[in-house]
Amino acid sequence: MGCGKARGVRRNTRDMFQKAFGEKGLPSMSTYLTTYKLGDFVDIKVNGAIHKGMPYRYYHGRTGRVWNVTKRALGVMVNKQVKGRVLSKRIHVRIEHVKPSKCQDEFKARVKHNEEVKAKAKRAGKRIEILKRLPKDPKPGYIVKAKKQPVHTMCAVPYELLA
Repeated sequence: MGCGKARGVRRNTRDMFQKAFGEKGLPSMSTYLTTYKLGDFVDIKVNGAIHKGMPYRYYHGRTGRVWNVTKRALGVMVNKQVKGRVLSKRIHVRIEHVKPSKCQDEFKARVKHNEEVKAKAKRAGKRIEILKRLPKDPKPGYIVKAKKQPVHTMCAVPYELLA
């Protein structure tokens, strides 16, 4: 007698853990030679070819922060929502299932740019312009020109009951 549905650790992962089209085999050496430090942001992406150190399917695609570095694995702190609260889960994941995250790239570039602007303004003895990101301005107004053709005023046709 069956139990109705599968309750295994890797259930519903047929598409989730498969490799991209055209990819196969073991990971390259660059995967193993990447250096991770405490506090780095990493993306958890399960490699289906490596069964050891594979995280639970919930964590696939999540971004976490490194809190522990061992010989073959990383300790990653990931936020998980359970009912109404957010828990900080600490899991160990092998290096094959982790890649450096790009979530901080834009922020770091903006900080670097702001520092350059501040230094430039200080050297010139001027006040600093606004460094905050601003939303896009509305598009400027313009005049529509009708060429050679008269302008027609359109209005709705009154409703008539057909009965």
